[in-house]
Formats: sequence, structure tokens, C-alpha cells
Amino acid sequence: MLKNELVAYARAQGFDAIGVARPDAIPLAAGRLRAFLDSGAHGDMAWMAANAERRSDPRVLWPDVRSIVMLGINYGPHDDPLVILKDRCRGGISVYARGDDYHEVIKPRLKAIGRWLIEKAGGGIKVFVDTAAVMEKPLAAAAGIGWQGKHTNLVSRRLGSWLFLGAIFTTLDLPADAPEGDHCGACHACLDICPTAAFPAPYRLDATRCISYLTIEHKGPIPRALRPRIGNRIYGCDDCLAVCPWNKFAKTGREMKFAAREALRAPPLAELARLDDAAFRALFARNPVKRIGRARFMRNVLIAIGNSGDANLAVEAERLLGDPSPLVRGAAVWALGRLDRGRLRACAEPARTNEPDSDVLQEWDAVGLSDPAACRSAGDDDA
Repeated sequence: MLKNELVAYARAQGFDAIGVARPDAIPLAAGRLRAFLDSGAHGDMAWMAANAERRSDPRVLWPDVRSIVMLGINYGPHDDPLVILKDRCRGGISVYARGDDYHEVIKPRLKAIGRWLIEKAGGGIKVFVDTAAVMEKPLAAAAGIGWQGKHTNLVSRRLGSWLFLGAIFTTLDLPADAPEGDHCGACHACLDICPTAAFPAPYRLDATRCISYLTIEHKGPIPRALRPRIGNRIYGCDDCLAVCPWNKFAKTGREMKFAAREALRAPPLAELARLDDAAFRALFARNPVKRIGRARFMRNVLIAIGNSGDANLAVEAERLLGDPSPLVRGAAVWALGRLDRGRLRACAEPARTNEPDSDVLQEWDAVGLSDPAACRSAGDDDA
């Protein structure tokens, strides 16, 4: 039977889960996506609204599709990814971004499976890895791989919450799998641990409060009230994934497909703060972090420096007051104000007088050098 052979071939390519869904298997997706967009919870992610119709219905994306093959790979870590949060002078990078870019790892494997499928049965295929208007999580749930948990991510009883997903659209008519039911039960650990209260209700995410969104997708200054809650997370956030109790059933590190680079496990903030553009590109070559660019990354590093409580890092923040990027300069004002107000005050007159950017000037206003208590209140408002 073709489907059994497909499953065997996919597993040989390193995939831990495979299922098939019909193109019409997610009828509720359109309404849920529209409600999400109408609430503004997508923030800067305008691409979601621009492709809403195609995203909601796979047949709009490709009218010829008859079956959708969903595949998953577990990328869970061997150790506790939350331990780094206690070492506040080091940067916490999300587990998925500590090694090679998962797009580059998964897509060739999907293409290999697609080629095999065409050779076996003909037809046409399209492959997607988080780069097109495809709602992978609802489709994966419809294909029986898992269910969308209260943290809105896919959860599998066999693989936990650490899942990369890929999709193969095909014109072949393959037998569909039964959808997976919800097994979250009364657990709400993922909701309780969120540092920024990004879940207004179970199964609902306000991306504008999510640390992954703020440190990756958000292009401007991070809202001041949320900065202290980010801690030393400099790219993404693993908290809601890491506490999922279904993770204990997952076998992690199979074939070490997504091995972490040693330099990205717990990099010192002081070293990261000294990266120029060339050094940034070299450190994050073939890595997801590279996509956000140095300015956004350095903004994140400075937020972590401001949260470190280590006055020795004040010198790094002071140096970045003169960075070419206004996004970096503004974050440097905030970070230095948190660590050493005297040093910030000494820098204020030349730096502020020559500052052309309105957002950076707002950071100087917010730090409140004339009010000894203002610096703390500007960064620690109750969100």
C-alpha cells in the first residue's frame, strides 16, 4: 500500500511523525484566524493578514491539492532549557535556534520524500516549511500528529511539545488519518509560567506580549513595561514548551539532527554586546538568529544586560549609546539607566544633544534623570 511505504520512507528520512489530512480538514481555521487578526494580536506580522484567505484554506493556496502530508520532527533538548534563565549574565537562546536553521535541515528531506512519491505514484507536489501561507499546526492536528495545546503549539503524546513541522501538498488522493483529540485536561502549566501573561485565555495567544514575538518578529523598541519580564532571553522563549508534561514521553536528540552549537548554549552577554555586523553574521551563519539582523539582536542583548543586575556590564551599554542603529541606542539608554544612573547622567548631555531619532529621545525622556525614582518606574511598570 502506497501510504504504508510513504510512512516508512518518511521515517527513514528522519521524521518522527507523519499523517495525512484532507485539504478541507480545518473548516474552523478561517474564523479563528480572523478573530485573531481583528483583535490585533498579530502585532507587526502584517504578512498574516495579507495572506489570510490562502492561510485559512489550503485549496486557495493550491486548487489542485487533494491530500496534505504533514510531518514532524522532535527537536527536544537533552537538558533543562530553563536553567540558563538563572545565569543572568548569559543570553538565553531558544532551543530551536541553537544550531543550524531548521528550514535548511527539513526542506531537503521533504523534497526527497516528494520526489519519491512522484516516482512511485505520479502526480504533483509542493513542499512547505514555515515559509508560506500554510497553517501547519491545525493541519498537523487534523492529520493525527497531535493537538494544539493551551499554549497554541502542537503537542504530541509521543513527542511532547518540541516539534518542527513540514507539509507536502500533493495531487494524489491518499487515505486521511483521524484527527488527534485534546489531551491537555486540567493542566495549565504552560499558561502559568508565561513571564508576560501572553495568554488571555487557554488556547489563545496575544503575540504582542509573547517574548518570542517581541525578540524575533517585533521590529521596534520593546514596550518598556515588558522589558523586565524578558529577563535574559535574547532570542525566543521556551518556557511554555519546556513545562509541558507530555515532554517526558518524548525521545530527544534522535540522530542529533539539531545539535546545538557550543557557542550558542549560554553565550556571555558581554561578548555578544561587542559584536559588529561582520562578527554577528559570522557567529550566526546558517542559523535562524541571523534573519533578525544585528540591530534587533543587539536590542535584545541590551534588554538582557539591563535585567542582569551586574554593574560590570554598564560599560557595554555605555559604549552602545553611540551605535549607528537608533534601535540599539535606545535600548542602551534603558539598560544603562537600570545599571548605573551616574554613568548615564555623565553621558546624557553629549549623547542626547546630538541625538536625531525621536524614539531614542523618548528613551532619554523616560529614563527620568532628574527624578531618582523615575528610572526604575520607567522600566518596571506593572504590565
